[in-house]
Amino acid sequence: MGLWNFVKSAGKSLFGSAEAAQPDAETLQKEIADLGLDASGLDISVEGDKVKVAGSAVSQEVKEKVILAVGNVEGVAAVEDDAGGGDPVFHTVEKGDTLWAIAEATMGNGSKYQEIFEANKPMLTHPDKIYPGQVLRIPQA
Repeated sequence: MGLWNFVKSAGKSLFGSAEAAQPDAETLQKEIADLGLDASGLDISVEGDKVKVAGSAVSQEVKEKVILAVGNVEGVAAVEDDAGGGDPVFHTVEKGDTLWAIAEATMGNGSKYQEIFEANKPMLTHPDKIYPGQVLRIPQA
């Protein structure tokens, strides 16, 4: 079990307006489905600005991607993981970060940036399209 913090004011807006709206479980489940992630076995609930992910994911990778998919939504400040399995390794993007620099800092080799990019698909569509406050999954060997 873990609690992962996200930047509430950063992330994908699912509401199409500048007005800050709190996402509900149905909206987040639609976002997960739109990304093509298989959330079967997982229960997504929302308590204020915190999202709770419980149940049993089809894999550790899918669980981690679901946490990122719901956490990197505007209005979400934290995701509580009650889905079991190992604890993921995440990195919060800071101003000036590149995937190369993140790979160098977290994996010891900047040329492994492609592994981080692949580990964050479908949320990432291009290696250069990251933003401050975004949380990325760091793959483990």
